[in-house]
Amino acid sequence: MKIINIYIDLSCPQKQKSTKMKTKLNLLIVLIFCVSTFSFAQKKTKSKSFISGKINIAKYHEREELNRMNKGDLLDLYVERIEVIVNILPNIAFATSANVTMESLGIPNTKENLKALEENKEASADYFDSTIEFQKKILPYSDTSDLIAAILFYETTLKSLYTYEDFKAN
Repeated sequence: MKIINIYIDLSCPQKQKSTKMKTKLNLLIVLIFCVSTFSFAQKKTKSKSFISGKINIAKYHEREELNRMNKGDLLDLYVERIEVIVNILPNIAFATSANVTMESLGIPNTKENLKALEENKEASADYFDSTIEFQKKILPYSDTSDLIAAILFYETTLKSLYTYEDFKAN
């Protein structure tokens, strides 16, 4: 029976074209499937930074300069320093700059690690938002001299980040 079908297929040019088209179509589908599978398999998860957001301040101040500023400007400086500190200090054991990633520290980019990092960033953002909301309501009642002292303290803390490497044992 097979011999007759092959003979019929070979003797009918229309049937040959149809078979060749089906073969080409099937080959094309398999090729597209393989290429798409390989492209997705090669896709790597981008490593995320430990520190994101604002990580430095534009200027450090002297007490005399702060004494000349109005309370509204002092409040803005205070909030800016809190933002930088909240972004950096909780992650200081890992990084003090924004370009440090899990991959650069040798931490595997597993789903669990990426999820933990993302949850940490969300918690920091929530903490910062609630802190700022509280500060904007209550901080205007603070004494200006205490506000200046806090700004100078925060700036000293931020300056000390430049010497962080000095505390590491070699």
